[in-house]
Amino acid sequence: MATRHIVRLSEDERSALETITRSGKSLARVQLRARILLLTDHNRKDRLLDDQIIQTISTSRNTIQRTRINFIAGGLEAAIYDKPRSGRTPKITGEIEAKLTMLACSDPPEGCGRWTLQLLADQMVTLGYIDSISDVAVYKRLKKTNLSLGRSKAGASENPVRDT
Repeated sequence: MATRHIVRLSEDERSALETITRSGKSLARVQLRARILLLTDHNRKDRLLDDQIIQTISTSRNTIQRTRINFIAGGLEAAIYDKPRSGRTPKITGEIEAKLTMLACSDPPEGCGRWTLQLLADQMVTLGYIDSISDVAVYKRLKKTNLSLGRSKAGASENPVRDT
């Protein structure tokens, strides 16, 4: 089957792609796309056909074709890197999540036996860490860190305490 989208890499592009594949510091999908472009380069005599590429790097024909089309349409950057995703930026950043974790690990306010999700949410707003946050958002973030507000001691613990 003849290839409709022919990739011809310059020496600079080839060296940039080889650097990406050899360094191992890029995302796996970026490295995969770089390998596809290197293997389909028509300037090389030892280039591989699609079926050989599929067997060599365990990918699909659609991925190979999409990578070629993106290279021809937008160049090297468009072929190997993803476009920025649309949508709203996350409200809870890593810094706010760290402050939430520190707050949950601290002693509860006077008059309270332990932190509740609503109490944590209210305290985050009171301290000015975030404009608004729900108790459900607090729950989801604490669940990721394996914090439990129901333990007998304040703070995080690796070994859960079970009452029998």
